[in-house]
Amino acid sequence: MKEGRQLSVSAIENGTVIDHIPAKTLFKVIQILGLDHIDNQITFGTNLDSKKLGKKAIIKISDKFFEDEDINRIALVAPEAKLNIIRGYEVVEKKVVEVPDIIIGIAKCMNPKCITNHENIKTKFRVVSKKSVALKCLYCEKITSQENMQII
Repeated sequence: MKEGRQLSVSAIENGTVIDHIPAKTLFKVIQILGLDHIDNQITFGTNLDSKKLGKKAIIKISDKFFEDEDINRIALVAPEAKLNIIRGYEVVEKKVVEVPDIIIGIAKCMNPKCITNHENIKTKFRVVSKKSVALKCLYCEKITSQENMQII
């Protein structure tokens, strides 16, 4: 490929672009945001070169705008993610995700004996570390780290 040439994903007129997603977590982000269940046009690319992440992924969703609460859910698996809000092909707002203080119903408690793994009870965690995400279950008090976090 010649220097300066670039393959790009087509622009969207209105919607949301989520950038700086670690390549390995692309499909978790799609799952967390429920993008596998919507009819909007979605374009994504993965294993793109990134100075910051090495390899990154990007998602472009036409005509879809998210509440901050939804956005912050993806911080569990993509803490560096950046959002660009697009209107009329222009970036009108930039947002950075933040790991929330409380996580409800997104991740599974890693303690096999936890009540949330045996009864129909939504998981609830207090975030005890935001850098390398660690969650403390509000039911059994066990810590679930980013390495063994399962998205439900």
